[in-house]
Parts: sequence; C-alpha cells; structure tokens
Amino acid sequence: MPVYCTGTFPLRQNLSNPPYGERGVGASVARAARWGRIENYMAQVNDSLCLLVQVESKTALDNLDEILDVEGIDGVFIGPADLSASLGYPDNAGHPEVQRIIETSIRRIRAAGKAAGFLAVAPDMAQQCLAWGANF
Repeated sequence: MPVYCTGTFPLRQNLSNPPYGERGVGASVARAARWGRIENYMAQVNDSLCLLVQVESKTALDNLDEILDVEGIDGVFIGPADLSASLGYPDNAGHPEVQRIIETSIRRIRAAGKAAGFLAVAPDMAQQCLAWGANF
C-alpha cells in the first residue's frame, strides 16, 4: 500500500484493476475469484470492489480534500494510533486536539459522500465516532 501518492492518478492506478489501473491481477486465480471459477472475473471486478484508503498521517490529512476528490474511492479509514503520533501526540489518540481532528475529518469525509471508518478500541470511542458520522 502506498504511504501517499502525489496527485490523484497514481492513487487510482494503485487501487484499480486493469483496464482502469495497475493493481495486481493475481486475485483472478485466488480465493477472491473462487480459485479461478468466476467467469470473466477481471471484466467485472472493478464494479464489485469497495475501495477504501487509510489516513494515518498529517500529510494525508493535509491532502484529504484531494484524496476525497479521487473518483472511485468509496471511503476513508482513519487510523488513530499512527495519526496521533504523526500529529505529535504519540500513544495519545484520546488527546482533545487529536479527537477534534478526527471528528472534523469524519465530518469532511461524509460531506464528500464517502464512507468514514475508524479503529475504535473501546465501546465509548466507537459510539462517539458513530455520533460524528462514521459508518464503520
């Protein structure tokens, strides 16, 4: 998975199967394609995928609008541990500033018409993220 792609074309290229991108095609003979038993798998796979990207750094946050504009991306998953470290709060995803940024990000993702996800390690955090608009 790329850490960050500059521009939207490389990002989409890494996420889509041919002919729209350059994602590996080994899945056509693997479990995803029922070990090669799905007829015309490569011709239909792009219509069957849910493409999610992870935002786990300040750099990704700084480019969130550009990421959200990429056609074909269905949602954004926020990784709180790496994100909080990148923001200068290692081991403190519960810091008020980190929480404010997570809330704002979830709301921006949803406003863009994308699904928003979050890794919540406690039930109260899961409830909070759902209240902010997270889907998963």
